[in-house]
Amino acid sequence: MNPRPPLRSNFAHLQSHDEQLLRLGMLAERYFADDPNTCLLKLRQLAELLAQLVASSVGILDRPDDGQYELLSRLRDHGILPYEIHQLFGEVRRTGNAANHSLTGDHRIALATLKITWQLGVWFHRTFKEPNFKSGPFIPPQPPENETEDLRTELATLSKALADHQAAHHEKTQQLDALEAQLKAAKDDQSFWETMAAEVEAEKLALQNRLTAKQAKAATQTPKAVASIVKASTAAASHVHLDEAETRLLIDVQLRQAGWMADSVKLRYSKGTRPEKGKNMAIAEWPTTRGPADYVLFVGLTPMAPVEAKRKHVDVSAALQQAKRYNRGFGPSGETLVHPDNWGAKGEFRLPFAFSTNGRPYLRQLDTRSGIWFCDLRRPDNLSPEQQEIVRRVEDLFAFADRIEARLATAQKTVERLTPATLAKAFRGELVPQDPNDEPASKLLERLKLAESLPSATKTRRKRSATV
Repeated sequence: MNPRPPLRSNFAHLQSHDEQLLRLGMLAERYFADDPNTCLLKLRQLAELLAQLVASSVGILDRPDDGQYELLSRLRDHGILPYEIHQLFGEVRRTGNAANHSLTGDHRIALATLKITWQLGVWFHRTFKEPNFKSGPFIPPQPPENETEDLRTELATLSKALADHQAAHHEKTQQLDALEAQLKAAKDDQSFWETMAAEVEAEKLALQNRLTAKQAKAATQTPKAVASIVKASTAAASHVHLDEAETRLLIDVQLRQAGWMADSVKLRYSKGTRPEKGKNMAIAEWPTTRGPADYVLFVGLTPMAPVEAKRKHVDVSAALQQAKRYNRGFGPSGETLVHPDNWGAKGEFRLPFAFSTNGRPYLRQLDTRSGIWFCDLRRPDNLSPEQQEIVRRVEDLFAFADRIEARLATAQKTVERLTPATLAKAFRGELVPQDPNDEPASKLLERLKLAESLPSATKTRRKRSATV
């Protein structure tokens, strides 16, 4: 089968790794508008193949009965998948499984998963082929006929980013337009997609043979070769950028793992979601006088905290201040049971807590741009992140001063012990090497005593001679 020329797709760069990756990616893009459920299923298959290619490249695709969950866990445990990449793979698996079980799909979830899978493809390409690969912006798919206002806004934002990029790289625009025309002509032909879908099925056996051969070759790799893949994977992961919609999907998962009902696409205030007795809910886009909070956490009917969700590379600690602003602007209603007392030094907070996160696990080297930041506003003396940083630095300085003081005390004790010992050695003549030709000390003392008696006699003789 002759490979096609590169087509304008978010997954075109994967063609050089395996043709099946490009087929699955293009089919997912094709099905987005008319069938988001099938779009999600194709993306799940694409992510599964990516994981298999990664595992076979390092020689650990040796358990044919393992599912995607087990394979991803093994790749993570071997250090091949950094936490963030493992997290993205897991989200594609989750949305794909949900689409498979419910046989329904949501365009916003499909779009977010499409962008996440695109990021995984870019990470894969940078890890195994081109570390400095520049992907350009995401190419938005064709919109559905019944698109919602939120979806229309997001697709318009993506289209503008693509247009701006093309304008900034004008010399490549004509080439891209030509490829786009070529692809559009092909896409308009229904037989194009029927042929591609048939090729995906027909290639399954050949694909398995390729993976087996790749696994056999990688099994003889040296540890140094695997270490270089780990290093490249980590470097490529550091350049993965998620927007807020993609980040919300990851935060949804973390909220569910913590025991909250969370779905930032479906459980939204604008879609009629309200708190319910006996349920712990994270309701998205809850209105306040300071604007809609990304989430508000409810225990039953009682609101507990706003959550500010930020993109991966945004300062999370600073975002906590935005969560506090939403907290101040939270208004009571007949649908909620707000505590009668306010919190804070000035009683300005309506809810007892505030949270901010970007879905990334806490990393010391990315102190303010990772982890979950929170403030217990029930304590008036609770410090802001800025104040906490000042306190931390002052405490570090005090600790340094304590170390200097301890070293000084140790030195003083050493001097105190050293001085008597030095004097004793001096009296014994042990400070410097002794000359055996030197007269004994006893002889020196006798001469000193004799010398003491001589001065008076000398003075007398001088006086007598002076009177002559």
